[in-house]
Amino acid sequence: MTRDEFNSFCAGLGLTTHVVQWGNADVWKIGGKVFAICGWADGRDAFTFKCSDIAFEVLQDTPGIRPAPYLASRGMKWLQQYDSPGLSDTELKSHIQASFDMIAAALPKKARADLGL
Repeated sequence: MTRDEFNSFCAGLGLTTHVVQWGNADVWKIGGKVFAICGWADGRDAFTFKCSDIAFEVLQDTPGIRPAPYLASRGMKWLQQYDSPGLSDTELKSHIQASFDMIAAALPKKARADLGL
């Protein structure tokens, strides 16, 4: 997946906002909460997303995937695809969608209502 494809996919989820921060990373949010990040790892795009406990345990040892720097070190279940082979584009999109869904579900009741969720 390219950075442009990542940004198009995240924009297509709806109800999202996009900011560029943290050293020119594309940061995607719902209700003000981050659900996906595209930044750099060794000069290549790296895609970071929240995941379930099970996905974290299963995927963290997959070649090209690691616990997300900064986030996972604080006990959060976030992964980063930083190299090949990693996930297929379809699998990566599925995990980004799951991240979006988890973050949206955890928003306070008022924020969910304001978004129409």
